[in-house]
Amino acid sequence: MPEGHVIHRLATELEIAFAGRPVAVTSPQGRFAQAAVLLDGTPLCSAQAFGKHLLLDFSPPAAPVVPGPPALPEVIDTPGPFVHIHLGLIGKLRWVRPGPVEAPGTLRLRIETAEHAAELRGPQTCALVGPAEVAALVASLGPDPLRPDADPERAWARVHRSGRTIASLLMDQRVAAGVGNIYRAEVLYRQRIHPETPGTALSRRAWNRLWADLVELMPQGVRHGRIDTVRPAHTPEAMGREARVDRHGGEVYVYRRAGQPCLVCGREVSVREFEGRNLYWCARCQRRR
Repeated sequence: MPEGHVIHRLATELEIAFAGRPVAVTSPQGRFAQAAVLLDGTPLCSAQAFGKHLLLDFSPPAAPVVPGPPALPEVIDTPGPFVHIHLGLIGKLRWVRPGPVEAPGTLRLRIETAEHAAELRGPQTCALVGPAEVAALVASLGPDPLRPDADPERAWARVHRSGRTIASLLMDQRVAAGVGNIYRAEVLYRQRIHPETPGTALSRRAWNRLWADLVELMPQGVRHGRIDTVRPAHTPEAMGREARVDRHGGEVYVYRRAGQPCLVCGREVSVREFEGRNLYWCARCQRRR
């Protein structure tokens, strides 16, 4: 499942390509056809990401406002309608050439102008929603490290009262929206925290370090389109090692490196199944406390 940096990157690309322009909206597959008819030919107002959720705002153009300091856009203050997209495990939103449609039977949503076209296939969610539904969605999510309005206090309030492990809590979108399996494994390694540490045993200082690390790493993922988490001393160039070859790309410490030596201490990276996902850590660098 794509992590939050992928969705934020898509939101930025969609805004650059389509915001303020009338777009052709179709659903060749037919499952979004009625909504597509309503949106076809209208301008896209904005695209925003909240964790792993993408919201395309087709609100009518707002009245001119007096120039002033820029304010954070509040998607739920606009009337919509909105297209709510969650890619889920197999969904893909890709850029294609404008023109003839290929494989229409799997194409849920296509947004197009003469210059650009984006296609959505296999999403978990693709729905036309109003402001009340958007407000409920946003309220259900924890703070997103990629958003400037994120409040880490909300996440800490859940973490320090919970007996669940920090590995479980970091994957809970009600705690930290947008964090997935890769960022979970990597920030816990970077902060030397054992993944089975209960939230109640995690210090405030440790949580602050975790959050700060997410705020540092995830914007890099947005900019570069890949997840890199190793510090300068552990890059392939600095260590004289081969670059990592993996379909996810990026240089990482433990994610999908089970059985390989830790880049810091040399011990084999551990892995086990945990809540339906593979959990990676270094038993020496991330000792139980």
